[in-house]
Amino acid sequence: MSRADVSPVDTERAARIDLAAVRHNVGVLQERIRCPDGSRPLLTAVVKADAYGHGAVAVARAAAAAGADRLGVAHVREALALRAAGVRLPVLAWLHTGATDFAAAVEAEVTLGVSGWDLDAVADAVRGLRARGGAGPEARAVLHLKADTGLGRHGCPPERWPAFVERAAELEAAGLVRVEGVFSHLGVADEPDRAAETTAQLLRFERMAAEAAETLGHPLLRHLANTPATLSRPDTHLDMVRVGLGLYGLSPFADVTAAELGLRPAMSLVTVLANVKAVPAGQGVSYGFRHVTAEPTTLGLVPLGYADGVPRVVEGTRVHVGGRTVPVVGRIAMDQFVVDLGPDAADAPGDAVELFGPASGIPVEEWAAAAGTINYELVTRIGGRVDRQHVDPTPTQEARP
Repeated sequence: MSRADVSPVDTERAARIDLAAVRHNVGVLQERIRCPDGSRPLLTAVVKADAYGHGAVAVARAAAAAGADRLGVAHVREALALRAAGVRLPVLAWLHTGATDFAAAVEAEVTLGVSGWDLDAVADAVRGLRARGGAGPEARAVLHLKADTGLGRHGCPPERWPAFVERAAELEAAGLVRVEGVFSHLGVADEPDRAAETTAQLLRFERMAAEAAETLGHPLLRHLANTPATLSRPDTHLDMVRVGLGLYGLSPFADVTAAELGLRPAMSLVTVLANVKAVPAGQGVSYGFRHVTAEPTTLGLVPLGYADGVPRVVEGTRVHVGGRTVPVVGRIAMDQFVVDLGPDAADAPGDAVELFGPASGIPVEEWAAAAGTINYELVTRIGGRVDRQHVDPTPTQEARP
């Protein structure tokens, strides 16, 4: 598709997801994860937050078809939704509260990341399942222990790690849990000039992982690398990597594009012109009259706004319409914003508009920069009023049960 030919839009507004791009990106990432001995670490495709706004079930299936080994989500309810849709790849969920349904997770064979209080809560859930007859006497929760290596969010800190791992060993000996892995998360891997801090986290993690394996008495699956580390720090790949942003064809680095990494953006945000009208010079545009036309021109109304995930603060960026790019003018409203089509515009209501995507050549990073945020946030915040259209003429099947 040429940049002058954005496809017609067959709905009012849509986030089009190219599943072939997802599969391509999995392949690119797999080529990046090679151990010194030539073996390949496992690849976990992170599909939390509805696959960063791309549609978790469809993306999970596409990633599995391309060879992803596992899936990752934040919440148990996200994992249960995948199971309900028939997705069978191993899936890890790691962010819990007192209301998390650990029993349902164990029944659905969801692997649980734990880092403190949740360790005993999961064991209690297994006991409850057995008491109710909801699981066989040999049922166990499969766990990955999370270490805080410096990020300061959840994860067990180093000073509490020995006692935490010892408690996990006790519960494993009691037959309530099986500790499969140990993991942590990097804080500045997307800033290559801060390599020393990433190295410090890696060394701390390796020490904590070795201590856990010794206490538990068996090897553990170690995983630390996120997308930026997967792309730039092979020493962090260990036994498995967790890739999120790269799966969707977006770069985690401020000064390296997705194309330079060999990745293909999967999402295009498209709609149609809702209205077109000629206006005179001096016409105020949108709330606050922050833009006033300098000459007679034609304005187009785009039916997307901050309720749909277009940041209110964005001004001065552009969209693609009629084979060209035109500027966004005035403040973004809840449901709509305005573009200046130019004095001689021949556009009409119903003409296709692309805010960002490969067809127009407008990267999501342009919108993110205008909003003072990151590409992660822009794609993830696209709202529920925007249809997800998964474009893929070939049905995908999971590569593993």
